[in-house]
Amino acid sequence: MRFENNKSGNGGVITLNNDTEEVGRLTYTIFPDENKLIISFVLVHGKFEGRGMGKFLVEDAIKFARENNWKVYPHCSYARSVMHRMEDAQDILLR
Repeated sequence: MRFENNKSGNGGVITLNNDTEEVGRLTYTIFPDENKLIISFVLVHGKFEGRGMGKFLVEDAIKFARENNWKVYPHCSYARSVMHRMEDAQDILLR
């Protein structure tokens, strides 16, 4: 599995791919003046659901935010529920 972060302007898409196809994607928007990354949407394609792939995408977005000293606001309900359960993400989580 590999992640690709395609940032364009103040937004972007993190995709998770296996050797042959896209497993899922996470879309985000960055507000650099507020040091904030907003997770807008997390999608895992049907045949990959139930294997933790969505959580991997959220973790990669958190890693990206930490590298840039941003806080994360999970607008997406899935990302919000994942982040609320992650003890090691509480310092970066915007409620």
